[in-house]
This record gives sequence, C-alpha cells and structure tokens, in this order.
Amino acid sequence: MEMDRRRLLQLGASSIACMAVGDVCSHRSRAEGVSGETTAWLDAKLLTGDSKAGPAVIDRGTLVVRGSKIIAVGRTGEVAIPEGTKTIDAGGKWIMPGLVCTHSHIGGGAAADGSAPIQPGVRILDSINVRDSGFKRALAGGLTTLNIMPGSGHLVSGQTLYCKLRYAGKGPTTIDDILIRDEQGKSLGGLKMANGTNSQGDSPFPGTRGKSAFLVREQYIKAREYHAKVVAAKEDLEKRPPRDLHLESLVEAMQGSRIVHHHTHRHDDIITVLRLAQEFNLRVVLHHVSEGWKVADEIAAAKVPCSIIVLDSPGGKLEARDMALKNGRVLSKAGVTVAFHTDDWITDSRLFARSAALAVRAGMDRDQAVSALTLAGAEMLGLESRIGSLSPGKDADFAILSGDPLSVYSRVLQTWVEGEKAFDLSEPSDALFAEGGQGAGSDLDPFLCCYAQAWQVGGAK
Repeated sequence: MEMDRRRLLQLGASSIACMAVGDVCSHRSRAEGVSGETTAWLDAKLLTGDSKAGPAVIDRGTLVVRGSKIIAVGRTGEVAIPEGTKTIDAGGKWIMPGLVCTHSHIGGGAAADGSAPIQPGVRILDSINVRDSGFKRALAGGLTTLNIMPGSGHLVSGQTLYCKLRYAGKGPTTIDDILIRDEQGKSLGGLKMANGTNSQGDSPFPGTRGKSAFLVREQYIKAREYHAKVVAAKEDLEKRPPRDLHLESLVEAMQGSRIVHHHTHRHDDIITVLRLAQEFNLRVVLHHVSEGWKVADEIAAAKVPCSIIVLDSPGGKLEARDMALKNGRVLSKAGVTVAFHTDDWITDSRLFARSAALAVRAGMDRDQAVSALTLAGAEMLGLESRIGSLSPGKDADFAILSGDPLSVYSRVLQTWVEGEKAFDLSEPSDALFAEGGQGAGSDLDPFLCCYAQAWQVGGAK
C-alpha cells in the first residue's frame, strides 16, 4: 500500500497551526478556488484525525468550511475568519472527521451468485437500494464514507463500491448520487475476495483451502495471459481476444488500480493471502483478520494494512474463535496500519466508534484508534487525499458530538457531508434512525420479514 509515501502527501506539522485564510503556507493552494458559503465553528474540541500532520487534539479550535471543502483548521484566535463568514459557537462540543467504514453491507446489495466461485466482473453497484434505511443509520453514527461490499461466500464475489452519504435535504434519487468518482468520472471501488470456510462448498465451489488457492491462482494466471494478448494486439481489433469482464477486473487488481479487499480469519489463511498478493502484485487490504495478532510481524513485513472488526460477543464462526480485543494493539505495535469496520449489521453503524473504545481499552494507542475510524480507512480505499482528517483542501466531512467519541455517553449530534448537514439529532425524522423504533429498521412493511431476499430475487421463500 506504500503507506509511507502516502503519508508524505498529508499536511506538514506546521500546517494546522498556520492555516489562516490568506496565510502564506505550504498547503494554502489546496483551498484556493473553493467557492460557496463560508461557515466557521468556533471553540470546538477538534480531533484532527492525523496526529502526524499536527496536534491530534485542539482543545479550543476553529474549523472553517467553504462550500464543500475545509479551508482552515487551527486554534481559536489564531485562525483568520474571512469577512462575511457565518460563525457558530460550538460551545466545546467535539468535532472529528467523518468516519470511514471500509467494509459495509448497507443497501441490501448482492453481486456474485451460485453459478461459480470466482465472479470478479459482477458489480455491487447494480444491486444497491440507495433508499435503504441503513444509510441514515450510518449517518446517525457519524459515518460519511462507506466501502459497500458483496458477501464473502465466494473466492471473488465482485466489485465493491465507494460511496459518500450525500443525504442532505431530500437525499439521493439514484445510486449515481452517492458514488465517489475519479477525475475521469469513473465510479471507484475495489474487488472483494475471501478464503477460509465461507467460500467452501459443493462443486463448482472448492471443498478445501488448497483447492481455494488453486482456483484463485488459476484465474489470475488466465488474466495475466489475457492482458498480454491485449497488449500485443495493440490497436488491431482483429487480433484482440474477445472481451472478458471477469478477466479485466483481475487485470485491474494486478495493476493496482483496483484494491483487493480480502476477507480472511485464520492465521494460515492470512498467510495464503499474503503469498498470493506477492505472486500477483496485488494491492491488498486484509479484512477481519481474527488471528492477525498471531502473525502480526509477517503482515507488517509484507506492508499490508488490516481492516479489523471488534466484537464484544463473538460466536457462530469456528475460525474466528481466537478473535481477541488486543488485535488492534498487537498489529499497530508491529507497524501494521489498522482500520476498523462495521460489517454492518455485524456491528451496528450507529455504534461504530465503540470499536475504537474497546481497542483502546485493550491497550491500543488512542490516536491510532481514532485514525482507525477515519484516516487509516481512507488510506485503505486510496482516498486519503480527499477524506479522513480535518485538513484544509479535504472534503468537509465531519461529525459533531456531545463529548468524547470513545465514551459510551457521547452522542452524534450532527453529521456533515461535503459541507451539507446530512443528519441532525434534534430533527425527529433523523432521531428515529439514531434511536430505533418502527420505521427505522426497514423501508418495507413489518410483515415482509425476508426483506433482503425479496429485494434481490423478487419474492420471499
């Protein structure tokens, strides 16, 4: 993932203190050209999300937003407020970057089916219900960016989707309204892979771990050969092989333009992923890694980040029996970049910050735990230049809380996405999703018990 190189792209240590509008500062250009209404939150307790770029916590801080971007961050009284700026007294409330979930299943989507164990060309984008109530629940937890994943029942279950929770006002009309796109307008996402027991089954699915690795290796070799033929043909369409969407997706993974998000639990399965990643030059993020603490040094040596889940009552999966709350601490101390994820519903998005609190309780460094909710996740999606910290030039994605986000007593009061308020606890319609109750858990009538299945295949069974 080349994390060291990417860190150099973040703001320097002096930037947080000097970011008054109009100051001559090394990163001043990142906020130039930003238009729209300017708003400043004064006297807030700011969690910047990036302790390497400046203070991790600013006790009396000012956050200045213009349009969809952050333009200034610093201590109150040291940040120049442009004339005409709307000012809001935060009254000591906490403001932190919008939370990033690297592994979510919100939206009722599904990708690959039972016809084959490897289906990389299938897109979760084509099956997400953008009006699913889960998106509002996520906002109630302070989340602003999600990596929506297919399930883990396949060796390769399809392409994931990176999205922003743009639910201000009337909210999105279609899935296109929440997509995160690159400069060419292409929607961004990764590739979901899995090993272990989830992807094992009756033929054509593999029955053993060895056969699982064989099938994956076989398809990546086919993709490599396919790409070689495409390159050799150059512009001669007659010499090109027939287009293969599955192999194209695997080629993108080998070229690093599509990050592989890999479900894995046991230590031996983790090592298998590292082996395949090295063999095919995959840019991989390990997900779950229940036994990551057993092979932390090997993961660190491979320079592969881990997106982990924190459960206070694990069960139901034998290969996760050695899951431990110390996982985040052990991995981060070994030098592994760690993020948390919800796997929503496994962890309710409204309680996402609890993951960091439990990890800190087990000895993880607090600044690293906060980053694991924000910037580390952004890095694992390749979006760290746009989201993940309260930094000038980045998207104005942030959450306002009543207190310390690692306290069980704290509430998310508001969630802002690209400078627009997308959740407000004081609004009854939003509070419903924060508190729960009839209408908060499903968009369909209560009697339709098999909602996800009905949405995907047209009828409950």
